[in-house]
Amino acid sequence: MGIADGKRALVIGLANDKSLAWPIVQNLKAQGAEIALTYQGEALERRVRPLAEQVGATVLGELDVTRDDQIESTFARVRELWGGLDMLVHAIAFAEREDLRDRFLTVSRANFARSLEISAYSLVALARAAEPLMEARGGGAIVTLSYLGAVRAVPNYNVMGVAKAALEACVRYLALDLGGKNIRVNAISAAPARTLSSAAIKGFHDMAHEVERRSPLQRAMAIDEVGKMAAVLLSDMSSGVTGQTVYVDVGFNIMGI
Repeated sequence: MGIADGKRALVIGLANDKSLAWPIVQNLKAQGAEIALTYQGEALERRVRPLAEQVGATVLGELDVTRDDQIESTFARVRELWGGLDMLVHAIAFAEREDLRDRFLTVSRANFARSLEISAYSLVALARAAEPLMEARGGGAIVTLSYLGAVRAVPNYNVMGVAKAALEACVRYLALDLGGKNIRVNAISAAPARTLSSAAIKGFHDMAHEVERRSPLQRAMAIDEVGKMAAVLLSDMSSGVTGQTVYVDVGFNIMGI
């Protein structure tokens, strides 16, 4: 028996097999969970559907997290499919490419607002929609993905660091709001990973090399390590853990100079 046997998991933000969401999906499947996925737009649909077939996941359809009607319809489909929900994975972040290559102070008002809406507020909106479905199952767990740039100034991470800081604050306040219904909310702060979104960050390869060189484990993070930690945080194995940012970064966050 796996630690997710009999659990129903909705994973939002899977883009391709390089996404950090993908090892989360694989580990949840290996541990016995039923999985549902969404996608945003036709281009991502073509990537997500073959991955869904690999793990026997249900594709619920398109979800743009800036649209409340699509959030509502997605969770209505979850209710029709399962009647309730045990696990929610939020693997969504966005910043315009130019805002990850120039100085932070050049970010426009519109780009700042859009980055925070998609990267941080979306967790609030999705948690609100998930609440009654998790309550119907006696509780649940939510996991989102963050990065060290939330608490330290990382060159070129810029507005995304501000969005991740907001995301981690949302985790704490959601944990407070939802704890009385036995719903836990946590974040995983991962080391730099070579994903579709990280390719937009100027100097990303230098960032990744620095982690490998200076971390206590003296190696790069394996993306499957994020998947394994997510499976634990989403399962009853971590029943006393909520409101936390858990670092899966081969120890780099503890280093000074």
